[in-house]
Amino acid sequence: MNETERLQTWLERGSVSISQLFFQFYNELQISDAEAMLIMHLNAFHEEGNEFPTPANIAQRMSMTENMISTSMQRLMQKGFMEIHQKLDDKGVLYEVISLLPLWNRLLDCVLVKKENDKNEMEKIKEGQLFQLFEQEFGRFLSPMETEMISMWLDQDGHSPEVIRRALKEAVLSQKLSLRYIDRILFEWKKNNVKTPEDAEKLSHNFRKNIIPKNTDHQPMKKETDQSSPTSNVPFYNWLDRHK
Repeated sequence: MNETERLQTWLERGSVSISQLFFQFYNELQISDAEAMLIMHLNAFHEEGNEFPTPANIAQRMSMTENMISTSMQRLMQKGFMEIHQKLDDKGVLYEVISLLPLWNRLLDCVLVKKENDKNEMEKIKEGQLFQLFEQEFGRFLSPMETEMISMWLDQDGHSPEVIRRALKEAVLSQKLSLRYIDRILFEWKKNNVKTPEDAEKLSHNFRKNIIPKNTDHQPMKKETDQSSPTSNVPFYNWLDRHK
């Protein structure tokens, strides 16, 4: 047999397709290696058009005995990874098939759970970084009461770490670095349905547009050589003034 014939034989035999999810999660589902191999053989039979291979059929391809295969198949059904149900052929005759659909659904559940766990883990990391940022800006460790207040913003008020970071930035820029001031900012933002840092930035910008610096007619012009901070003339909105 030459190389062309060998390749032709290889292609004619076809291939078996099985999701990478199976290899990533079958151990997590407590499926043994032997059971995993059995599942792959069942899938191969299905792709060949045999939807109900017997233990004898499978034993011809595996090193397991028919009894071992029967026991493993029963175990897979007990675990909810496999089921046997009936179908009707073109002539209306009932026949049985082995379905691996429950297993594929469980694998998809694993993906969703992993994504949710990854999301929760990322949120925990962001929250931890948030507390560190507050301590960095305050230049000291947070008191238990301060830690509890920040936790309430997260858990009870439902603010995201990103929005709280933006409120902290607002307080720093306004030179009013206190939790009371930040709490008032978050209160106002929640009333205005602020959900993202972009929402907060837009709301703050709209408020600042209406601010007119006081006593501008009596303030002397600064010389070009004035070395004052470029932000010193920027009007900041005092969120506490809204309730005075």
